[in-house]
Amino acid sequence: MLPGDPARLIAGSGTLNSASPQVLRLINHQYGFDRPLIDQYGHFLGQLAHGRFGTSYQLNQPVTKVILDQLWATVTVAVGAAVLGFVLALVLALTTAGRPKARAVSSAIELLLVSTPSFWVGILLLSLFSFRLHLFPVLGNEGVQSLVLPWVTMALPIGGALALVMREGVERALDEPFVLTVRARGATQRRVLLRHVLRHALLPVLTLSGWVLGQLLGGVVVVEAVFARAGIGQITLTAVDGRDFPVVTGVVMLAATTFVVINTAVDLLDRVVDPRLRAVAR
Repeated sequence: MLPGDPARLIAGSGTLNSASPQVLRLINHQYGFDRPLIDQYGHFLGQLAHGRFGTSYQLNQPVTKVILDQLWATVTVAVGAAVLGFVLALVLALTTAGRPKARAVSSAIELLLVSTPSFWVGILLLSLFSFRLHLFPVLGNEGVQSLVLPWVTMALPIGGALALVMREGVERALDEPFVLTVRARGATQRRVLLRHVLRHALLPVLTLSGWVLGQLLGGVVVVEAVFARAGIGQITLTAVDGRDFPVVTGVVMLAATTFVVINTAVDLLDRVVDPRLRAVAR
């Protein structure tokens, strides 16, 4: 239903009429575009069930290979940003919990971080640290230095959102009776926070892990475009722009599978962190 002819894309002629009718007929027959729509869809689902996404129209390579070749670059950015965002949230929550003035300032900053578009943050970071101060490379995938600005760009909104939730959990846990008991035994404030309170504060953060994953999956496309990095986001943009449907399908399936696996792991981890859930399950 979308405008454009996949056969012309495969032939490399785009929307022009440079490909001969014979070549287009051959491509349509080879890829099954001349078969009835219901047959094409049934074949597509059968291939999908076996993990076969077909061949990229633009690159003429198996979609699985196209994705796997770029997967590590994307995983490096996403995992680094997630770790940095969690550390940022942890520091903000623990240093401002129970301190009204510090909490007010930190909350305002966190809301600003969550509300600011990541592409704009990336452009600002590039302008300051790459173009003006020349501390980091402008683009590319070479070395750890090229990862710092993408990590920060994706970590800021994640850290801001997690800090808001984590601090609320810390303050709620500080009001629990067990904290008074632990302090009565002579525990220091640091021990109370790190050994007892933090475990309770992490429960709502685990619940937000699905949102964090969504931020990573969506943010990596923007970040790889802003910083001209190779990766899943870059091939997704190229595939959408060139209507390379097999690649788009493969990326969507990868994102959906990752989302399901990580959220299932989070549900299981909830029971490890909170013994009350294990008791309910029994």
